[in-house]
Amino acid sequence: MNRWLITGASGMLGREMCRLLAAEGECALPLDRRSLDLTDTHAVESALRRVRPAVVVNCAAYTDVDAAETHEEQARRVNADAVRGLARACARSGTRLLHLSTDYVFAGDATTPYTEGAPTGPRTAYGRGKLAGEQAVLSELPHTGTVVRTAWLYGAHGRNFVRTMAERATRGATVDVVNDQTGQPTPARDVAERLLALGRGPARPGVFHATAGGLTTWYGLAREVFRLAGADPDRVRPTDSTTLDRPARRPAWSVLGHDRWAAAGMPAPRHWRAALTAEFAAVTAALEGGVSCAR
Repeated sequence: MNRWLITGASGMLGREMCRLLAAEGECALPLDRRSLDLTDTHAVESALRRVRPAVVVNCAAYTDVDAAETHEEQARRVNADAVRGLARACARSGTRLLHLSTDYVFAGDATTPYTEGAPTGPRTAYGRGKLAGEQAVLSELPHTGTVVRTAWLYGAHGRNFVRTMAERATRGATVDVVNDQTGQPTPARDVAERLLALGRGPARPGVFHATAGGLTTWYGLAREVFRLAGADPDRVRPTDSTTLDRPARRPAWSVLGHDRWAAAGMPAPRHWRAALTAEFAAVTAALEGGVSCAR
């Protein structure tokens, strides 16, 4: 049995990871920002010496994409500098690191899925910081560092698009949603399961993409959420990104390829629509104040 340390444990993916590890009988220490400040290198090294984990899963990040445009140095301290410090501490202690990253490391102007080895080219401050974090992991831990990119993440906990659309569907609202951004809606549960498989197996350094299969737009996703909620999908109206006034440019194309899973002998990810159907009860239960971990 591995000993796990989870940073960013109070976030959507961190909570799902901790839930899964507990269900699997794994020994895990969840740490949120109050418990461990990743920008404090001494605190990080002390935590690793105290816990002596076999695997660290870094779910912590500065995730405010728009705020990063005006606070790039602050975002970079968390998403790049702190990640390098964590990777170095893992290298000194012989600990494997699974580090979460994002589709924002790409330019977002492709027309076919980005492979794990595709050229990067971030166009936002957030993306630049996350790419620097990836590079830190891969350079400091060439044999035991794994970068796991995900995108369009949703779950029962935290703010996310699926929860928001489900809430508006039940309230009878009509919504305008962009139809010119394409990606793969991905349950946090699916990413957690991929991380668990990576952590339990042999070290697999390099990059993996943990997103759902298939593709859709935010508009297409919103219509499916309304349908699952028993609401009229025609209450979702298409619009385009020019109507949005946001500091950070959103990628038009966030579709990631999954070739490395097959090469590692692991199954392909499930299709986004099948995943959403399976996870929707947990989302609605959370909205209603029910047991959010119900499946």
